[in-house]
Amino acid sequence: MAEKKKTSKSVKATKPVNTAKTVKTTKTEKPVKTKKTVRTIKAEKPVKTKKIVRTTRAVKSVKTVKETKLVETPKTTKVIYDVDAYSPPQIAARLDAVAGVKAKDSAANTFLLGVNAGAFIALGAQFATLVISDSGLHAGLTAVVGAIVFCLGLIMVVVGGAELFTGNCMIFIGYLDKRITTRRIVDHWTISLIGNFVGSLLVVFLVYKAQQFSFYDYVVGGKALLIANKKVNLTFTSAFSKAVLCNAMVCMAVWVCFSARNVADKIMTLIFRIGGFVASGFEHLVANMYFIPMGIILKGKPEVVAAAEKMAGKTLDLSNLTWKGFFVINQFPVFLGNVFGGVALAGVAFWFIYLRPKLNFSFTIKEDFKKE
Repeated sequence: MAEKKKTSKSVKATKPVNTAKTVKTTKTEKPVKTKKTVRTIKAEKPVKTKKIVRTTRAVKSVKTVKETKLVETPKTTKVIYDVDAYSPPQIAARLDAVAGVKAKDSAANTFLLGVNAGAFIALGAQFATLVISDSGLHAGLTAVVGAIVFCLGLIMVVVGGAELFTGNCMIFIGYLDKRITTRRIVDHWTISLIGNFVGSLLVVFLVYKAQQFSFYDYVVGGKALLIANKKVNLTFTSAFSKAVLCNAMVCMAVWVCFSARNVADKIMTLIFRIGGFVASGFEHLVANMYFIPMGIILKGKPEVVAAAEKMAGKTLDLSNLTWKGFFVINQFPVFLGNVFGGVALAGVAFWFIYLRPKLNFSFTIKEDFKKE
């Protein structure tokens, strides 16, 4: 019995090991609830990836800025900042193309542009007369100064796109290249020449009515009279030779002008070539359409004649200063010389050098002794 009691005691001694209590201890591990931790992770709502995606989508506007439209700007800058002049073959090609354009102009348009050209040249001529009328410089320097200011007329012709007969001799390049027909080039020359004459006479009338001849005690009128009288007393050979040289230089000025890429370059290319023929005393057909008619009108002014004789230091013979002397003695030989100088020395020469068709020659050599 004593042993039984002991065993019972031993059983009772195991009571402190209450498994239920231990389970309770496991149940007390409630703080370690994974659900709550998951909820804390889900609570990270401030880190919304959608908002970040929206900010990245906003970068698409940057893509529009990075479009390749700006790549087109180098193409335009190449043309704008290309300061090199056109090469001689390119100049010949441009003149050839201009001849084709002029062939399509209407007669009325050619005439009106011809009137503009005649008026422009006449304005340059009166400007030169005014400047050199009372110059105290050496004769050569006076001629150079007058020649430079005369360039005003050619500058206005080039920039204004007027039709000057002498410069239009260069379109003979297009005729040789079959860009313009014989009838059209003759019509163009004739209409532009008539327009030049009308424009020159218009300026003569306006300058006379403005009484510019009375400036500086009729010194300006006296100088204009001396210039006109000198031109109607040239021999045929002298007038023709001076006209050939004149239009060769005018057409050379047109040639170099077509090498320019802007207005400033065109003006610079005109000054020395146009000033050269004026200072050298060469004969320009259209310029004489102002100088001589003005002299014919001023011949009837006693004050102008007296001033001219005072400047010349002798009595003047004005017998050739008539409309007959204008057309026969001056205009006829000067017309022939300007055409020859512009066509032969400029148009044909440059066409032959740069635009003529290439000729291929082939030949065979006959052997005298054949090889065995």
